[in-house]
Amino acid sequence: MIKNIKKIIQILDEIFQNPKTELYYKNEFQLLVAIIMSAQTTDKQVNKINKNFFEKFSTPKELFELWEEEIKNNIKTIGLYNSKAKNIFLTAKMLLENYNSQIPENLQELQKLPWVWVKTAKVWLSIIKNSSYLAVDTHVHRVLNRLWVVSTKTPIETDKVASKKLNGEDLARLHHTLILFWRYYCLAKNPKCNWCKLFEFCSYKEKNI
Repeated sequence: MIKNIKKIIQILDEIFQNPKTELYYKNEFQLLVAIIMSAQTTDKQVNKINKNFFEKFSTPKELFELWEEEIKNNIKTIGLYNSKAKNIFLTAKMLLENYNSQIPENLQELQKLPWVWVKTAKVWLSIIKNSSYLAVDTHVHRVLNRLWVVSTKTPIETDKVASKKLNGEDLARLHHTLILFWRYYCLAKNPKCNWCKLFEFCSYKEKNI
């Protein structure tokens, strides 16, 4: 199994030689806002909004001064926009009042911010600080189970098991390659198995092909 993990990572590195987030942002704070916005929403849809939205602020203070209602008006085309607007506003407020507008670089401290869960914190840290974290969402959970890297029932379980199994790997890079892999190859429905270079490692073929 360890041998397979090494091979899987090698192939992913060959497929995606310069992996990086597809979220649009111009600074660290905007990226945090974009990640919060991306929950249950595609990066493509978030980027459509942020091309204009991010022209209105660069700092927590500038975003806080927009107030919640204006934030809501700017992001109303994405899912859960009411809750996201409220928590984006509260995040700006907390950073301004408690952190001198600086985003904490500690995983546990980051999670004290509104709507910033462990996955959100790990995504931000892996992108901005190149921290060795693998952010597990439902898609990464699906891929790692299909590839027999883990055998788990929930993303939370996958996060715990994968962190142990993949200890010592470049998790920041793997975070990006897995996201790109599920986005362009290993879709939840109708994955592109005929073009997949990881087909030999996959359990999906045994169930559905």
